[in-house]
Amino acid sequence: MATSTSFLEERLDAGALPIAVGDVLAIFLLVTVGVIQHNGVSYLSADPVGWVLTAVPFLIGWLFTAPLLGAYSPGAAESAKSAVPLGVRSWLAATVVGMAIRWTPLFEGGVELTFVAVMLVLGSVALGVWRTLYFKLV
Repeated sequence: MATSTSFLEERLDAGALPIAVGDVLAIFLLVTVGVIQHNGVSYLSADPVGWVLTAVPFLIGWLFTAPLLGAYSPGAAESAKSAVPLGVRSWLAATVVGMAIRWTPLFEGGVELTFVAVMLVLGSVALGVWRTLYFKLV
């Protein structure tokens, strides 16, 4: 008798959990650097809620798109050669979702073309570097 697995069960590998934790930290670090760049380091303690809310749209985008696009599929936990492209592909979609959320009245900040480009490029680099380092260290 064949076993039936759901779409997400095929897209999620428990071995990718350390990668997932690092991905979320890399995204949060990327947003933190941007917040500091635009508001100064004192903003982190002066408005910690604002700081976290800046990251929320991108984290929602990531948590929604990464599993669907295979960022944590069995192949992602095997090597940087597969993990990096899966992460970058997922980040591109996550950025679109994050920007769409920022575009709503629920979050401040808005969507500027240069900001979209910066997030696409720097997020891809951050996730690519993190995932490459992960496989060099493990």
